Amino acid sequence: MRIHPVDTSVDTSDATLVAGVLKGLEPIEGSGEAIGQADADAFAAAGFEGKAGQTIIVSHPEAAALLVVGLGDELSFRSLRDAAGNAVRAIKTTDAVSLLGASGIEGATRAVVEGTLLGAYEYRTYKTGESDLKCESVGITSADDKLAEAISMSEATSLARDWVNTPAMDKSPETLAGLAREAVGDLPIEVEIWDRSRIESEELGGVLGVAAGSDRDPRVVIMKYRPDGAQKHLALVGKGIIFDTGGLSLKPSNSMEEMKDDMSGAAVVMATTIGIAELGLGVNITTIAPLTDNAVGGNATRPGDVLRPVDGPTIEVLNTDAEGRLILADGLGLAQGYEPDLTIDVATLTGAAAVALGKEVAAVFASDEDVASQVLASADVAGEYFWELPLHRGYRKLIDSNIADIKNVSGIRYGGAIVAALFLAEYAGDGPWAHLDIAGPARSQKTTGQMVKGASGVGVRTLIELARDMAETD
Repeated sequence: MRIHPVDTSVDTSDATLVAGVLKGLEPIEGSGEAIGQADADAFAAAGFEGKAGQTIIVSHPEAAALLVVGLGDELSFRSLRDAAGNAVRAIKTTDAVSLLGASGIEGATRAVVEGTLLGAYEYRTYKTGESDLKCESVGITSADDKLAEAISMSEATSLARDWVNTPAMDKSPETLAGLAREAVGDLPIEVEIWDRSRIESEELGGVLGVAAGSDRDPRVVIMKYRPDGAQKHLALVGKGIIFDTGGLSLKPSNSMEEMKDDMSGAAVVMATTIGIAELGLGVNITTIAPLTDNAVGGNATRPGDVLRPVDGPTIEVLNTDAEGRLILADGLGLAQGYEPDLTIDVATLTGAAAVALGKEVAAVFASDEDVASQVLASADVAGEYFWELPLHRGYRKLIDSNIADIKNVSGIRYGGAIVAALFLAEYAGDGPWAHLDIAGPARSQKTTGQMVKGASGVGVRTLIELARDMAETD
């Protein structure tokens, strides 16, 4: 889809005008004149009240049609973005002119661009029919200088969605690593891809232990972005379980249905790195994405086996379905060798995080309050929902092992997300670190607003904002 700025004098006779109203039909700034020329009786007849998610198409004397979209009770970055997402799916012409960009709120252009592009997102690789999406071009009135930036951030999010939505059969560790290298293109990012031989020589015991049951060899993708003059260094580590059967601690079949999503963390950090380079942000980035299946096979790691990650405590594996933390132990250990100023890991790690926060909010665990505040502030700017959970050190004793330094599960029902974060803290080093558990919102359960059912790409925009903050802070 093409997004471009337009002025208010543009000919709209062949396009759909898009205007926004708050609940009660109160037009937002810029939409009033267009709505004033519409037939108000049509709103009442259709029961349209401007509620969030409502749209209505009516005739208009100066356009092919007028699409009015509801924003609900208040005008905000998020409500405007969702309105744009709802609008783009309702447009029935190939072209549209959006008046939503003239709302006068901070970040309006970005909200409209993200909502339009992400709301129009489709994963059609395996579809044989035609798309339901009609609109091909959207012109935005009162667009500011953030338009190109918003496009880049939306494209990075869509890239992560594409990778996650791809079936596991078509994204082996080798294939996904190749797709990541291809996506980098001519950007100033150095890409290393470690094969099994290199992984063995580097003694990544966590990755090798999880990969042992699969007939598809693991890979580790390392991306390095080093812009001139950058002072700060951010390390990103993403969980890349291509498909998770649970290993010998086998999942029930209905729990496997969405397990192609278990590499969402890796997709997010790799797409984020590409987005940061596209934007030319002045911060050094090192991204590490261990990629492997967690499969059932004759050589699979057994409950009771002990793994030796590249650095840090030895691990007694009591549940092979708690495998993401095993490959992250290696990823975090490698990251510390680059001496970053801040390390962030991203993972669909625990069902417990989703139980605590639901399917729309991601969990944040951090080494200290400053790091947590930095992540949450970035998420707020990005319009993504994150919430801090406590890294309660009192639970650390629950993962003491009788035969190794640490075990990968506590063996009790409660506090699973916290215990998993405490496990990762053992490998994150002494510096600033945060763990983002995106198990809940990594997959959208429905199409609404900017979200489309399937992979969400949550975390990409938050991490880009975090990198921007680091680049701009002395």
